[in-house]
Amino acid sequence: MEFKNFLRKIKSCFKKFWFLLWKDESLKGWIFSVIFIFIFIKFIFFPILSFLTGTSLPLAIVESCSMYHKGNFLSNYDEWWNIHESKYLELGVEKRVFENFNFKKGFNKGDILFIMGIKPEKLKIGDVIIFNAGQKNPVIHRIIKIENKNGGYVFSTIGDNNNGQLEIEKSINSDEIVGKAFFKIAPYVGWGKLIFFESKRPASERGLCEERT
Repeated sequence: MEFKNFLRKIKSCFKKFWFLLWKDESLKGWIFSVIFIFIFIKFIFFPILSFLTGTSLPLAIVESCSMYHKGNFLSNYDEWWNIHESKYLELGVEKRVFENFNFKKGFNKGDILFIMGIKPEKLKIGDVIIFNAGQKNPVIHRIIKIENKNGGYVFSTIGDNNNGQLEIEKSINSDEIVGKAFFKIAPYVGWGKLIFFESKRPASERGLCEERT
């Protein structure tokens, strides 16, 4: 009997909780829902996702235009390659090789990418990685060179929309890699966060992306 009463109380509490979370249209219900969703995402969803993906940053918002292709996912690959061909040929990457890379049409500022941890020896040229470079936020660029030095791997990357390599990406150690980008899960959705920080960026980095020639 006592156990049944206990179950009734649990059921009653759950019904009240569920009503307050999803059905209560009062200010109290709205505040409760916002707080609950924040706590769930930060302390339950992301820790579980990080554990499953093997990286501290399973979802990454693209914050710059360094991987942008004109037209985004509707871009013309041949036209894009004609503009950037000389840059990649100097790096030893031919058109027929690049067109087999993941994200061959790049991605846009505000896109959200799905990231997974990966062993250095499984990375290959053309993969898009996210890595720490001593800056405020990690960098998301494409691998164009892999070397084996002192028994470890050293990577070199470039942004598809950059005219050349940055100094910070010419020698990336394995322990600086956060993970590999596998696919885009939410185009432009990251702007919901980025919009609040645009005014703090240099004028040249604000707003929508343009192709650099």
